[in-house]
This record gives sequence, C-alpha cells and structure tokens, in this order.
Amino acid sequence: MNFARKFALAVLLMAAAGCRSHVIQVMLINTGSQPVSTIVVDYPGATFGVDSLAPGKSYRYTIKPTDRGAVKVQFVDAQGGNHTFAGPTVEKGQEGSIEIRINQGSASAEPSLR
Repeated sequence: MNFARKFALAVLLMAAAGCRSHVIQVMLINTGSQPVSTIVVDYPGATFGVDSLAPGKSYRYTIKPTDRGAVKVQFVDAQGGNHTFAGPTVEKGQEGSIEIRINQGSASAEPSLR
C-alpha cells in the first residue's frame, strides 16, 4: 500500500474507534414465585414492554435515553393487581446497566451507570 492509502486507513480506524453508542442494558428479573405480566418500562425518549415473565426468568433490553428522567415500571401481578415503580434516574449519554427485580407486590432496581 502506498502512504496515502495507509494514512487514510489509519484515520478511518481511529474515527471508528472513537464512535460508540452510549447505551444502558436493562435486565428485568421475576424474583417471585408467580408470573408477572403486561410489564411496561418507560424511560426518557421511549418505552418497551414484555407480555409476561415467568418466575425466575429474565428479559434483557438495551435502551438509549434521549433526556434526563426516571425509569418507570408498570406490571400486573398474578392476581390481576396493577403496580408501578419509579426506578433510577438516567441521562442522555449514560452507559451501564440497570437490574430491575420484580416480584408480586413490588420492584427494586440496582443501577450501575456512568
């Protein structure tokens, strides 16, 4: 390769290495002994949902907040009761993970964000 091609390749590789998307991995875990259903996770800029989550099962989803705000979770327990949970605050550009543990009457979150 001539010098110009090597230089162009080096510039391209450095630019690609600097471009990475800041995302947050959200893990929903049913820690209860009964299924939970109609799980809706709302975060700044979007929402995602899961139809149901069996006991001991988990669901992973990647989010990319577009603003600052709380992660909110809604779900229905096995008896049909509706529950809401206000989780940690996330911001645009953050990355890391949030583990949300759901049981029949409540939810808790363990964020690891930077």
